Amino acid sequence: MAGVRRRLGKGVKVGHAGTLDPFATGLLLVLVGRATRVQRFLMALPKRYETVAQLGWTSTTGDIDGERAPGRQPAEPFALPTGVIRQRPPAYSAVKVGGKRAYALARAGETVELAEREVEVMRFEQLWREEDRAAFAIECSSGTYVRSLIADLGDAYCLELRRTGIGPFEVGEADPERILPLNDALSFLPAVTLDGDDARKAGHGVAVEGRAEGTVRLVDEDGLIALAEPREDGLLKPVVGFRPG
Repeated sequence: MAGVRRRLGKGVKVGHAGTLDPFATGLLLVLVGRATRVQRFLMALPKRYETVAQLGWTSTTGDIDGERAPGRQPAEPFALPTGVIRQRPPAYSAVKVGGKRAYALARAGETVELAEREVEVMRFEQLWREEDRAAFAIECSSGTYVRSLIADLGDAYCLELRRTGIGPFEVGEADPERILPLNDALSFLPAVTLDGDDARKAGHGVAVEGRAEGTVRLVDEDGLIALAEPREDGLLKPVVGFRPG
């Protein structure tokens, strides 16, 4: 992020679509200019991770940055849940409590109790096991905490964590020097092609005729016009525009 800001200059708006834990590595989507307007659509994409778990130990943070203590080896075979599950975010997380980050409160010595939430785990697969360590591949919905999944195995914490994918984006294809055109980056959303008056109306935020199952890209011969969401009256209402007003 900081490197991108320095390279593009102070006048360019820069954001991201989902933080990485300090100890984690892997893919981060950096948003530049008007791409910052679509942050919520990119953050909602499912994530893919590979993690190495330290077995038979606990950590106050669920990772290598916490206070660690020896425990009991988790029972095998490991319970690797998939589907919709309820999960409690770690106390050392970025969830806000009363306007403050949970991790800041926890580090200040305050007791932090976070509400459970529903998340979905599409894949939770053991890759290998060596004595007191094991590696897992995980695919999950946005908002899932891998540290909590590993802690739920028993006495275990994340020794390594790497984000390998976000929606259609793969870490192996990442290039910090390349800026992907916004329409290409949003190609996971269906496109609805407009022309004439409809294209002009959509460019000014006016709903146009059309049906869809969810958010779509409105495009014309000049490229991306807006992102739109369907309404019950058979119209597509622009919710994020990209044309000058």
